[in-house]
Amino acid sequence: MNDLPLMNHPLDEPTVFRPEHLVAAVREQRGAGNGSIPPLGILEFDGDLTDKLIARGEVQRCEHWPCFHTDMWLWPKDKPRCGIVARTIGGPYTVLIAEQMVVCGMKAMVGLASAGRIRRDLPLPGIVVADEAVRDEGTSLHYLAPSETVKADRALAETLTRAMGTVGLPVRQGLVWTTDAPYRETRTQIAHWALRGVLAVEMQAASLFAFGKTCGVATGMVTHVTNAIDHDGEPFHKGPEDTDVAMLEAITRIPLSCPSRAG
Repeated sequence: MNDLPLMNHPLDEPTVFRPEHLVAAVREQRGAGNGSIPPLGILEFDGDLTDKLIARGEVQRCEHWPCFHTDMWLWPKDKPRCGIVARTIGGPYTVLIAEQMVVCGMKAMVGLASAGRIRRDLPLPGIVVADEAVRDEGTSLHYLAPSETVKADRALAETLTRAMGTVGLPVRQGLVWTTDAPYRETRTQIAHWALRGVLAVEMQAASLFAFGKTCGVATGMVTHVTNAIDHDGEPFHKGPEDTDVAMLEAITRIPLSCPSRAG
């Protein structure tokens, strides 16, 4: 098994292509300046929240975000507390953006994602703050040696859990299952991970946590659990209007001095 490419990375050897290289290229080619960006980055999986804030005129584009692939939106517009990058779908894309955020001076990153329920006793809709993730994806193996799970920044996870208590949905903190292939989830897998205590399935947490642990950056994951294969109610129902905005508000109110190092 160790001969498989995905399981065989020289983790202690420095990479030859650094995020600093891409950031420098964008700044040169597109004229992005060296101005500051907020210390907190939000990696928004769906993009619906960002689209809403743009339509309402509550965000402004960050002119200093040096990325070929994305825009960063500053929220709130008049006194930004965070920089949001939308549609960071899957571990590879999430970590690509997170690497560039660190180069630009961000101190902490929080993923805000949709998720599917695994544990039947989890209310829908609900919120799960991940404090550990099953590594059923490939990106984390480029950062850490193989293991079944990777832990989040504990202090940040606990702070996010307390913050989510203001949103008005049921909140749980615990283990999530990160997959690269949401359309390959089987009933056997779902039953297995439910027995192992997994609360929800998503596509970012393990990759983001492995990146954070390796790079010494505080990373967290808040998931909005809105669907399940055994759910008879309205699918993808997110709760009261602007629940997503309330989640963002709660995240951006956390003290960034709380998380120190990942792990």
